[in-house]
Amino acid sequence: MRYEGAVYRPPSEAYSLIIQVTLGCSHNKCTFCSMFKDKKFKIRKLEDIFEDLEMAREYYKYVKRIFLADGDALILKTQDLEKILLKIKELFPECERVSMYGTPGDILRKSEEDLIKLKNLGLKIIYLGIESGSDEILQDIKKGVTSKEIIEAGKKVVKTGIKLSVTLISSLGGKEKWKDHAVESARVINEINPDYLGLLTLMVEPGTEMYDKIKQGEITLLSPKEVMIETREFIKNLEVDNCIFRSNHASNYAPLAATLNEEKERLLKQLDDIIEGNYYFKDESYRRL
Repeated sequence: MRYEGAVYRPPSEAYSLIIQVTLGCSHNKCTFCSMFKDKKFKIRKLEDIFEDLEMAREYYKYVKRIFLADGDALILKTQDLEKILLKIKELFPECERVSMYGTPGDILRKSEEDLIKLKNLGLKIIYLGIESGSDEILQDIKKGVTSKEIIEAGKKVVKTGIKLSVTLISSLGGKEKWKDHAVESARVINEINPDYLGLLTLMVEPGTEMYDKIKQGEITLLSPKEVMIETREFIKNLEVDNCIFRSNHASNYAPLAATLNEEKERLLKQLDDIIEGNYYFKDESYRRL
């Protein structure tokens, strides 16, 4: 397979065939993110994408899932995505689902009809990085989107029947804005009611704007225990239905999993035990694995 630069994918796509349809991220301005700083954004030529799919078909006997990378594959024109999905159907009839990242802007630029077309051709999951529901924090991190736009985009995906997996980042507002981050993020999630909800924990990378702000004392990071307090406040304010919640990424200090709101009280009790007890939090070095 041919890949350019580092390739990133959601944890749930660990065993998927990854095909780059774009290189990098079209926004690439978030203050906390270092993922695509070494790439200039580009949409790859269809013939190159098809060639990669044909190479993969020769190499792999069975492909259950395909993830279209990089940062926001949904930015492609609908007709080009249709062609890619049709090629996947032709080459990989056994493939059960295709997935990709999508920014709020990508989603809002697509009509509901466009999204339903893509769903019918095999697009089963869109991954949406929300990061925070606080408009103040979204502005601080240069996300380039408002909570209103995030809600509109998320609800649009849910309405089409495409599964929506969203992520938030705990500690993103630091000690200064932790409660606003927790409460406002819960508000946005309640409005969207996604199928899957992932909560990562902030990893500060050298070379990012956030790293510099922390060094300059503009942002104070939460301690592991304070991250758990923020998480509890977030969970306490959630009112969702049949939403699969996971906070068991390498970046997280403590593994959490539940179906919400069905297991909300059990999860709150678990968080209380972690906060009140002598819990052994993951060492910082292990958060980078």
